[in-house]
Amino acid sequence: MGVSGPETSPTLLGQLRRSPNNEAAWRQFVQLYGGHISSWCRTWGLQAADVEDVTQQTLLRLVKAMQSFEYDPAQLFRAWLKTVTYHVWRDVVRTHRRAVAGGHGGDDDPFASIAARDGFAGAIEAAYDKELFDLAASRVRLRVQPKTWEAFRLTALEGIPATAAADQLQMRLTSVYKARSNVQKLLREEVCYLEDRPA
Repeated sequence: MGVSGPETSPTLLGQLRRSPNNEAAWRQFVQLYGGHISSWCRTWGLQAADVEDVTQQTLLRLVKAMQSFEYDPAQLFRAWLKTVTYHVWRDVVRTHRRAVAGGHGGDDDPFASIAARDGFAGAIEAAYDKELFDLAASRVRLRVQPKTWEAFRLTALEGIPATAAADQLQMRLTSVYKARSNVQKLLREEVCYLEDRPA
């Protein structure tokens, strides 16, 4: 039976920590997170063969890491996994660059333009975070009253002072602060859910 939902992750991670060679648990892990690893690699510019290579190397690193891994519910496991994947991706890029440079220069290196951009990883993170926030926001917006969402949008996203938002929305100032706080809490919860959701 497949694993579904973020609430199953701590159990699965616990199994892998206690028994890193548990093939059934690793199959479940790949089912849950393998798609994320492949997707990140494609976003970072890898071809299919290299995506498979990075995925395999990431899993090998995780076998070692899981022996001492402590699951912290306050942290996002998928963010940690993405960091591990990124380090493997970076190693693959460097290996390719060395191989090409050792052969005939480096002009034909398909990874060179990616690896040379210092801000590339940051740009990917920013795009990922924006996409995640937009999805979370669209889901939360459906769960709150229109005025509650507007109070959050005006003060948190538009930067309008709470007093001005209260006047514009004809709300009490304390209600504007409460609305903003409630929406922020819902957004944090939604982002946590989306971050650890299977692909």
